[in-house]
Amino acid sequence: MSYPERPRSNLWFLLPIFFGIIGGIITYFILRNDDPKKAKNCLYLGIALMVAGLVFNAIIASIIPEFGPGFRVNV
Repeated sequence: MSYPERPRSNLWFLLPIFFGIIGGIITYFILRNDDPKKAKNCLYLGIALMVAGLVFNAIIASIIPEFGPGFRVNV
């Protein structure tokens, strides 16, 4: 079944920007029949932001020194 393509607002890109891969998947399923190109781009944006977040967190985690015996925590 073929649906006519309708242009949708660019505000749909905010969903994957704020909610990452989950927002990209939600946007994809909402827009896939009306504007398939924008739906795929939103999904790709969510995936790209998820990967960028993972890389950023890995870099930050490698910079922070590990907890050693000199951390002075009394439990």
